[in-house]
Amino acid sequence: MKLTIDIEATDGAARTGTITSARGVLPTPLFMPVGTRASVKALDAADLEAMGIPLILANTYHLMLRPGADLVADLGGLHRFMDWGGHVLTDSGGYQIFSLEPKVTDEGATFRSTYDGSTHRLTPESAAQIQSKLGADIQMVLDVCPPLPSAPRVIKAAVDRTHAWGRRGRAAFLDGAGWRTDRGLDQAQFGIVQGGTDLTLRVESAQRTVETGFDGYAIGGLSVGEPREEMLPALAAALEHLPADQPRYLMGVGDPASIVEAVGLGVDLFDCVLPTRHARHGTVLTSQGRLYIKNLVHERDEGPLDPSCGCRVCARWSRAYLRHLHRLGEPTAARLLTIHNVAWLSDLVVGLRAAVREGRFDQARRAVLDVWG
Repeated sequence: MKLTIDIEATDGAARTGTITSARGVLPTPLFMPVGTRASVKALDAADLEAMGIPLILANTYHLMLRPGADLVADLGGLHRFMDWGGHVLTDSGGYQIFSLEPKVTDEGATFRSTYDGSTHRLTPESAAQIQSKLGADIQMVLDVCPPLPSAPRVIKAAVDRTHAWGRRGRAAFLDGAGWRTDRGLDQAQFGIVQGGTDLTLRVESAQRTVETGFDGYAIGGLSVGEPREEMLPALAAALEHLPADQPRYLMGVGDPASIVEAVGLGVDLFDCVLPTRHARHGTVLTSQGRLYIKNLVHERDEGPLDPSCGCRVCARWSRAYLRHLHRLGEPTAARLLTIHNVAWLSDLVVGLRAAVREGRFDQARRAVLDVWG
């Protein structure tokens, strides 16, 4: 299902609008929390619904290993399995697999399970099939994500193989070969642009990906260790060659400064583990920057994590209480800090929508960068 974006307003290259899928409407720009194993860590579906989260990301690599795509399909797909009425986007598993240093050929990638050491093979075709069984609203084509820095020949090889795999994955997705379910017929599939920080390769990869023709487009292989001043030109180079009427998704980016800069370049969708991972380690996102809840200064602080935050944690519990829970390793601490961090980052992006509509995006951008830049 080809997804289009209806642009409501622009401010420079920044834009706000809506993406309409078979499941409903997604307002943009939009941050999606990461639910790796069909769960955003420490949260449940009711928490996400209460925060107004319309889209989460689930991890194909982990779900194909535990509990398995067939089991999820037998139980009605991810939405029924999780009791989640919102949208689900599944990644292809490529990023996780390539972090395991698999054996890669033109055919696919062979890797060992991090759970039991068993051997598995993932191809562009099987990645599409597995994600169809999971029942995601949006699935990602299998790509090659090289680490940065890498030699130019490695980046070029990743672009070429990503393009070849993209064509195969797209053909499999459209054909289905007997495994497409009625639920899967409403799925969308996104292509992925690679190219490291090489501007020429980013342009080439974007053009070749668009030639294949996908339902939406993602920019992968960025925010993997390179400085922001190298990431942004590569991102801009790719965006220039992606369709303006389809969604643009920057994969794996969740720090406020990078988000606001990417919105300023015309990105619509983001995902990252940053808010949930930070929460588990006691790092809190606030309008004044990072707050470390374990610090002694918060021991008797009766104020909220962020006075300007409207989340239910800030409305009810003090820094002193949350510090107490975190110091003792109480699971409630991770849960409450996660609720705050996810709500805070989501609200930041919602605020950027309003800034674009009201023609004050540059002011909002400067305000974020003054704290987070």
